[in-house]
Amino acid sequence: MVMANGGAERDDLVLFEKDGGIAWLTLNRPEALNAVNLAMRDQLWTLLLAVRDDPEIGCLVIRGNGEKAFCAGADVKEFGTAPSYLAARDARLQRDLWGLMLSLEKPLIAAVHGWALGAGCEMSLLCDLRLAAEDARFGLPEVNLGYIPSAGGTQTLPRHMPRGVALGMIMTGEPIDARQALALGMVHDVVPRPRLYDEARALAERLLSRPAFAVRLAREALRAAMDLPLAQGLSVSHRLGQRTLHAVGPDRAAALAGWSPAHG
Repeated sequence: MVMANGGAERDDLVLFEKDGGIAWLTLNRPEALNAVNLAMRDQLWTLLLAVRDDPEIGCLVIRGNGEKAFCAGADVKEFGTAPSYLAARDARLQRDLWGLMLSLEKPLIAAVHGWALGAGCEMSLLCDLRLAAEDARFGLPEVNLGYIPSAGGTQTLPRHMPRGVALGMIMTGEPIDARQALALGMVHDVVPRPRLYDEARALAERLLSRPAFAVRLAREALRAAMDLPLAQGLSVSHRLGQRTLHAVGPDRAAALAGWSPAHG
């Protein structure tokens, strides 16, 4: 790809690595705090499709390269000017990156360090589980730039913390640190920066050790419950539970009968 200034567009804005059943996607624009531009968006789209379609991959971890940021959001220098603004709008219409993330039937883990702002924060919220390094900072600062979070943050943030706190973050644009995020339930654990990726790998391995069919349906049941009245959510949960029982077969059912908490 050729950029407007005549230079060659990089093809390594997102790095892909497969480690057994774990896929790693690394946002790789550290010089721009891993801000998402159109080219990175295209590469993310392509690699997420590859993860979706690879039967050997059972879990995805997303992380950011460099010392300062997981992702500082959309590249406003590019998205805020014509013709890139129009190109960005068309890209969103043609390739719904955030919808693709939500549609993946494999668990997604965000391993967050440094700044996770705007679309970077929203990307982490679209993952199922979030691990944060001690230096992580989460924020949706779009209001300071005269617009609102456009990658789902107005809907996802209040699903991961109290509504009033989410309103405060979105309306003021002020960030919170990792310990605050943990206390509010936004992240699942806070770990020292050097251990972040080891802890993400260990979490992914725990997920892979569980029956993939059951993990997928449990996730589906939980997501349905967020959008349905309790009675309907219980009905969905019952239906999906019946599917797991029918899927495991008599041998697995016998194993379930002999299970105890000590087995893990």
